[in-house]
Amino acid sequence: MNGADSLADTLLHNGIDVCFANPGTSEMHFVAALDRKPEMRCILGLFEGVVTGAADGYARMADKPAATLLHLGPGLANGLANLHNARRAGTPLVNIVGDHATYHKQYDAPLQSDIEELARPMSHWVHTSANAGAVSRDAAAAIEAARTAPGQVATLILPADAAWSETNADIATARRPEVPVVADAAIAAAVAALRNGRRTLLLVGGMALRAGPLETASRIAQATGARLLAPQANGRMERGAGRVALERVIYRIDSALADLQDVEQVILVSAKAPVGFFAYPGKPGSMLPGDCAVLTLSELGEDGPDALARLAEALSIGRDVRALLNAPGAPSTPTGALTPAAIAQAVGALMPEGAIVVDESVTSGFGFFTHTHQAAPHDFLQLTGGAIGMGLPATAGAAIACPGRKVIGLQADGSGMYTLQALWTHAREKLDIVTIIYANRSYAILRDELKNVGAGEPGENARAMLDLDRPNLDWVRLAQGMGVEAGRATDADGFVTLLKAALRGQGPFLIEAVI
Repeated sequence: MNGADSLADTLLHNGIDVCFANPGTSEMHFVAALDRKPEMRCILGLFEGVVTGAADGYARMADKPAATLLHLGPGLANGLANLHNARRAGTPLVNIVGDHATYHKQYDAPLQSDIEELARPMSHWVHTSANAGAVSRDAAAAIEAARTAPGQVATLILPADAAWSETNADIATARRPEVPVVADAAIAAAVAALRNGRRTLLLVGGMALRAGPLETASRIAQATGARLLAPQANGRMERGAGRVALERVIYRIDSALADLQDVEQVILVSAKAPVGFFAYPGKPGSMLPGDCAVLTLSELGEDGPDALARLAEALSIGRDVRALLNAPGAPSTPTGALTPAAIAQAVGALMPEGAIVVDESVTSGFGFFTHTHQAAPHDFLQLTGGAIGMGLPATAGAAIACPGRKVIGLQADGSGMYTLQALWTHAREKLDIVTIIYANRSYAILRDELKNVGAGEPGENARAMLDLDRPNLDWVRLAQGMGVEAGRATDADGFVTLLKAALRGQGPFLIEAVI
């Protein structure tokens, strides 16, 4: 057994049986080892950002890490943006990055770089295996780090000679770290705050956005008069008919400030206090009033669902206090002009129960919640770190994690071009994904931001950097070139017809929605 076999066996022994990959020469012994492990599903991405984004989407839905396989420092660098999103989402992920053989580094070959330094900003744990005998132990440590709540990015660097050298080392078992529970004092402080008569916001994120904990949070809000919100961007939320009626913090700073202006205290449950995505001249960075008290019930790495259950018990909330749930009754399908609201209405009316919605629609999707509270129960995954290019890969990962469920991708056209290659993976793996492209022919969010920062209206040079025209992107032909069936809609009736057909079918389908 060589070090590469040891690594593959360690991954499988510890429950990691999917590897998203874009390998190179330094990884060939690991590729050969994976070839000897039919239990491992290997998924090729044609760009490393597809690889890391797909691993993110997979782990959010599988509740366990996938592995990535990346080629040296430049390959890792190509995947860093979606590792940033995964880090912000609290996604468990194990990166395997090949490196030159240890004795070859003295020659400063063209692909030589400091991989550890590249990895650290987007990883919670980074380590280089010294030799073949250390590989299994190191891999188990990486898996343990990835499993650490709320979910972490671990990067293991595998020198080529550590991969090809022989070893008799035992296959290591990764420990499953316990999720820390919150201290009794935090529960007591939250109880006192909810009973002090001040206007209170209960801001709930992380694992507390699953259906069961959300019902507990809603019961607490109903019993105490607190307002319940989720952060603006979340790794995964369970929502729809029969689930808790929940809004998010508003993205736009002026609207958020107005919405939260009366909040006197906020209790954080696996969430951070809301802040603006960016600084704006003359506007505060925090979305909360200056005199708002901030209490933390559970930190990001603590057990938020358990904290909510203990808080409800400490408040003596009886079972007669019901959560506020969305009533069933999806909207009717739209007619007329094709707008972002019409797209949301159509998706809300037609999505099947158990669908997984992956949202990178950016400006076009801000109103999506309005039309989908009463849609069939579904999971909702978002761009969490703001690094665009997550949507198309994450739909692939979600579909691989949940092969019996329809995946719907809400995709802005500009950010879709960052990882267009993911459509090829959709086709190759025959993934059951409906991708909806909001084709507004621009980086619309940047047009908004130009105004928000006080830089005025776009002139000729600014428009040249913000508009996606001359030529227009042809998403139907782009998709077909990747092997994905596609159609174009220019009005709501045509969109509904295409969406119905796509949802009835199996396999990938893309709808270019010209808005």
